Amino acid sequence: MAVELQAVRGVGSGVLIVNADDWGRDHETTDRISACLLYGTVSSVSAMVFMEDSERAAALARERGIDAGLHLNFTTPLAASYCPPGVAERHRRIATYLRRHKFAQVVFHPGLTRSFEYVLAAQLEEFERLYGFRPERLDGHHHMHQCANILFAGLLPPGTIVRRNFSFERGEKSLLNRWYRRAVDRMLARRHDLVDYLFNLVPLEPDSRLQRIFSLARQFVVELEVHPANPCEYAFLTQGEMLRRLGDLAVARQFTQAPGQIAERRTRFNPY
Repeated sequence: MAVELQAVRGVGSGVLIVNADDWGRDHETTDRISACLLYGTVSSVSAMVFMEDSERAAALARERGIDAGLHLNFTTPLAASYCPPGVAERHRRIATYLRRHKFAQVVFHPGLTRSFEYVLAAQLEEFERLYGFRPERLDGHHHMHQCANILFAGLLPPGTIVRRNFSFERGEKSLLNRWYRRAVDRMLARRHDLVDYLFNLVPLEPDSRLQRIFSLARQFVVELEVHPANPCEYAFLTQGEMLRRLGDLAVARQFTQAPGQIAERRTRFNPY
């Protein structure tokens, strides 16, 4: 069983969670996300550890009560000067493999089993050191929390909220692609809680795409993944366009209603 994802408006209602990735990656990224939080267009953040701005970002989150989960990183170099050499070296081996070709993440690499375990455990421990609690919500940089070495070894802490695959309408992806994504989501749902739908903010056009997403959020738990480091996304989130398109639909103030609350809710799978 897992942490509850009931909408902040009440059980059974829809909710739009706008989650910003890469919190703490560098100063500019943290500052842009911080501006979106103050503007009210971002609900929560996914925090990177062992990165350039991880410590300052964590201090800001603690000071302002920002809802933070762990953004597991297996592909981008760990930039913090204080990162233990053993963690950095094992991370480098994993990143070299995962970035070798686009299908690497779906192939289990037995030779990297211990490296994945070590690096994941180190990031969990570092998040707890920085934020003062174990993360109840996890996702992955470039969605690599769904790679075969993580999934098949069951390395993600059970009972946590974990990011599902992107939701696509019939016809947007091949049948095989949608089947694989659905299979991964079912595997995740056995040990974790998932939102009903996940979408990326971009592309911003056509307008009908975002309106469809916002319409779903009136009935379902929808996560909208955003990257304010991207100039077009930052402008959309801070210059009024996001609020204009939302109309009377509110952005959730946080990702979870009550950290640690246990739910009987079963994830609803849908055709997207």
